[in-house]
Amino acid sequence: MQPVIRIQTADFNLQNEYRALLQQGGNIGAVTGFVGLVRDRDTDMPLASLFLEHYPEVTENEIARIVQTASQRWPLTACTIIHRVGTLAADEQIVLVLVASEHRKAAFAAAEFMMDYLKTEAPFWKKEIFSDGLERWVEAKQSDRAAALQWEERR
Repeated sequence: MQPVIRIQTADFNLQNEYRALLQQGGNIGAVTGFVGLVRDRDTDMPLASLFLEHYPEVTENEIARIVQTASQRWPLTACTIIHRVGTLAADEQIVLVLVASEHRKAAFAAAEFMMDYLKTEAPFWKKEIFSDGLERWVEAKQSDRAAALQWEERR
């Protein structure tokens, strides 16, 4: 399996990516997809935008490692991960994970595993920019770390 991994500023089209995924792998019995959106956090001040930056190549290599680890745990036939960077407004798409396998349980588990590790291991830096001009770097959440750690217990 040769995964598709892209870091980009442009938005993505879910249907186009799904069609391309189906052409990647054979013997696909299930596809699980996850689309993450920029959300306005529960604060008194509305979010104007979210700015994401990364180190090219380092980020792609880490995502490839996450996919490789998942493919060692589950029988995957195809995978696409797209993560956007740059300035994004609330409700814009930020991440896409598509996973294909012969069976649904493997597709579901691998997609969840990849998202948990993308949140904690992929080197992205996020800065929230609020409508009043205040800017704040987003700290890693303990709940995201706990979600990733659960996979170590499931080995």
